Amino acid sequence: MDVYIDSFLNYLKSEKNASEHTIINYSVDLKEFAAFIAKQNKRNIAAVEYIDIRSFLAILKGRNVAKSTMARKLAALRSFFKYLIREKVLTSNPTSSVPTPKRNKTLPSFLDVNETARLLEAPAGDKQQACRDRAILELLYSSGLRVSELVGLNINGIDLLSGLVRVKGKGKKERIVPIGSLAIKALEAYLHCRLPHKSEKEPLFVNKQHKRLTDRSVRRLIEKYRRQTGIAKHVSPHTLRHSFATHMLDRGADLRSVQELLGHESLSTTQIYTHVTTKRLKEAYDKGHPRA
Repeated sequence: MDVYIDSFLNYLKSEKNASEHTIINYSVDLKEFAAFIAKQNKRNIAAVEYIDIRSFLAILKGRNVAKSTMARKLAALRSFFKYLIREKVLTSNPTSSVPTPKRNKTLPSFLDVNETARLLEAPAGDKQQACRDRAILELLYSSGLRVSELVGLNINGIDLLSGLVRVKGKGKKERIVPIGSLAIKALEAYLHCRLPHKSEKEPLFVNKQHKRLTDRSVRRLIEKYRRQTGIAKHVSPHTLRHSFATHMLDRGADLRSVQELLGHESLSTTQIYTHVTTKRLKEAYDKGHPRA
């Protein structure tokens, strides 16, 4: 089974342009399933049946694995067996009749406008690190970028004159996103104090060693400024993305535009933010209307 898994992962990387994050997760999921199947004494991939998939999910449920994680593992298995049918290794997909575990709907956490302003204004001074951190925070909130999209940016990916940034999203799909005036100002200040670049293809955000900043580094710097400003909520790069979408909808942006800006394939993914704004409207109504 390992040979087929390796072949499938290579297919995801070379033909489907799947993100490194997806490939790592699918690798873990499929190897976990392979270990489970080996314990059932099934050495031949063709011997895997519908009941094996259900048993695997039942074990995960017994371990109290999150429904979202179970859904991802099932998605990995579906894609894997679909690939094996495509390669004529199998003639049927044992996952085809297995229902996806229903996920618990959780509303995304976000900062209010005042909290966002406090966080964005936290990096003080004109040293390179402070300029860089201000530019990072402003850009995350201004454009709703994923942290992977932010750290993947090169200098030639931003056009400050036009106020646009070109990002590579999930599946390496490119999209153009506008940048707000305060983000442009922060980026201009950062580029002014940043070490001179030799090529436009150099990473935009770098560390002291002039190497591309990592996701983890961005998370650490956000946590640093969260503590510094005394914000009680958990704040991550995705919190700023959630805040961007929520504030846009609060101020009348249409859902389809926010979907495009966030790079969501499905409108249903973006609709979670309407629940946030509706909930806030309901709270305001209950609080303010005399007959609520």
